[in-house]
Amino acid sequence: MILKYILVAYYFQYSIINLYIGFIIIIVNISGEQLVNSMDERGTDNLTIYSDEIFSLINSKQQIAYHEINDNLHHKIPKEDLDTVLKNLELSKKIASRSNGGILTYYSLLDKPLINKILIVEDDKNINRLMALSVGKGFDIRQVYDGAIAIKEIKKDKPNLIILDLMLPNIDGLQICQIVKSDPDLSDITVILVSAMDPTSNRFKGIKYGADYYIKKPFDPAELRSLVTLFLKKKGKRFDPLIDLPDEDRISEEIERSLNKGEKYKIGILSIENLGSYASRFGEHSAIVILRLISQLLQDIIKNKTQNLFVGFLNNESFVIAGMDEDVNNTVKEIKNEFAAVLPFIVQDVGYKQIDLNLDNLFETNEVPKLSLKYEEAEKEKIKERRERILEDRTVKDENISSYTYDELQKLFGREDFDVIITRDASGIRLRVGKVNSDGSNKKDDV
Repeated sequence: MILKYILVAYYFQYSIINLYIGFIIIIVNISGEQLVNSMDERGTDNLTIYSDEIFSLINSKQQIAYHEINDNLHHKIPKEDLDTVLKNLELSKKIASRSNGGILTYYSLLDKPLINKILIVEDDKNINRLMALSVGKGFDIRQVYDGAIAIKEIKKDKPNLIILDLMLPNIDGLQICQIVKSDPDLSDITVILVSAMDPTSNRFKGIKYGADYYIKKPFDPAELRSLVTLFLKKKGKRFDPLIDLPDEDRISEEIERSLNKGEKYKIGILSIENLGSYASRFGEHSAIVILRLISQLLQDIIKNKTQNLFVGFLNNESFVIAGMDEDVNNTVKEIKNEFAAVLPFIVQDVGYKQIDLNLDNLFETNEVPKLSLKYEEAEKEKIKERRERILEDRTVKDENISSYTYDELQKLFGREDFDVIITRDASGIRLRVGKVNSDGSNKKDDV
């Protein structure tokens, strides 16, 4: 209890600062609306035409990177006008944006969404209010300050989304998350955990219990607002922070871009070693939790960096990381350190008591498959050689490739096989295990 008071006292200074930020955001948004509405008459007609064209583009694609917008329009739009139009479309709640794997991405939103119900569970009243302000208008927001009351409210009212602190009176946030996600009548509720507690173990536990995202305090009000909007209003398939990392199209662009950069710009693969064996031993869900954990760790690391870093997901046990040499090296070092810190909690979770946690012995005896992260830089000359073979297989003479398939991406990176494949269907994410050739041969079994 004393620890909680210390943390609350420590965090109070942040709550005041963030409350101020929240009000500033609202003022800025209002000012933005006034600015857009009071634009010079000479530019209004052009901006209206641009707005219609840009909105139509984003709406048709459902999501698009900022740098792709001009390439997909009939004519180039000046950057200042493009930024103004995008800001105006966001203010009118027609689109939403989020930095996704280092790429600013715009998403189309439902035309006339239902009024979604949001429950905010946070015992600090100032922070609770800041969360409500951050989310913005257009939602039915309920606020509670106690874990036991939250459970009653959830079962009675079934909100669409819960913003959930971990340190709560009576029932903590992890327990609430576990109760919600294990109940078939409640499991489709989106849960965003927001906590000042040490994320080393709590992020892993939250993801294991089914939390859709974990945000560390002090939180960025704009990030919370963006996540809530995308989870509840995104058009098309439900937003998933793992699957919605840059896909094969954007990874393809990054490969082409990296080939034209200098020697200090590197691209390579971060792999989760032995994930297939781990999935075979402990099940599909356990392996997907590891993938989600690595994904969120990477996203947290790169969002706090000013460098231009790229992260993509290859729909298996691998992530693409690209950027300047030093930036990539620092990111890889950081993610490895973060994963090493959480690894004991992962092993504990599959049944080993803390007293038995001699990880080296467990790994040596193969009682637990040794999970580790390995980054391999792709040699650009070899990528070019493999690229030529892919062109020959396609019988395409033009060297400009708009997009590679996932199979071709594996070949470009010299991956002969991989441990798992991630697929997505109506029931959610599925994981298949087996040493699988990039051409799809060899047996693949659902876990």
